[in-house]
Amino acid sequence: MANRSYLYSADSMPNEAELPRRIRCISEHNWDIPLAHKLMAGRGTTIVPSMIWNPPIGIAADYAEGAALLRDLLRVVGQGLEDDAEFADCVARTTAHLEKQQAKYVVLETGEIVSLTDDDPAASVRRLASDDIPDAVARAEAAIAGRNDDWLAAVRADWQKHFASFYSEALYFSFPG
Repeated sequence: MANRSYLYSADSMPNEAELPRRIRCISEHNWDIPLAHKLMAGRGTTIVPSMIWNPPIGIAADYAEGAALLRDLLRVVGQGLEDDAEFADCVARTTAHLEKQQAKYVVLETGEIVSLTDDDPAASVRRLASDDIPDAVARAEAAIAGRNDDWLAAVRADWQKHFASFYSEALYFSFPG
């Protein structure tokens, strides 16, 4: 079994008392928290109780703003990959799925990834929310504005690592509708 990060959408944030009523599956990514997941969780980032594990290691954020940031970066990355049919297909599938699964919040579940090290999972999620996600957002914003060409070239060269996640209505951890 691969360790994965999971991305969901919901109309409310998870809290100590209950899970959101309707949780929609967005994507899962093996062995990493990809750039796409970080950008989706990059606006209004808040640590919340996990919907899957016991520690407070979930991250919730504004869905619409995160999706807009991801779409903007995909557009800019695509400006250097016009002849790459696989990238175009990935973008089309991703954006269609994001539209279909839209809700007020996005919830990033990181438990399987942050537990790969001996670090405290809650501390790892705090670092992710305070350092890694804001850094990814800042780099993406700079690239979109034309001020981060080296980073953009690196993302473009390895786009599968950053964007080719498994997008589906059913993930390894799915919730009743």
